[in-house]
Amino acid sequence: MKLYVCYGAWTTKFLGHKHPCGEAHQALLDAGYDPEVVKVYGLGPLPLAIQPKRRQVKAVTGRTWVPAIEFDDGTGFDESAKIIEWAKQNPAPPA
Repeated sequence: MKLYVCYGAWTTKFLGHKHPCGEAHQALLDAGYDPEVVKVYGLGPLPLAIQPKRRQVKAVTGRTWVPAIEFDDGTGFDESAKIIEWAKQNPAPPA
């Protein structure tokens, strides 16, 4: 499992709020997963900023936004709220 996140301060709070990428990562950790974290450069809506890793995100989700999750079978989706909800509904199996 890969979690694509923005490059930068995704683990810090901004104006009292957690960053969406950090929230998605924490939800996966809380559900018992240890995703490979892939930091992505560029800004999603800017076509000139489409870097190779952002192209990977687009190949998986159809969009260039992060956070995005990619499962081992190559499927995935984006949006922190969806990732958080998925993590709550699909806890990792016991080791």
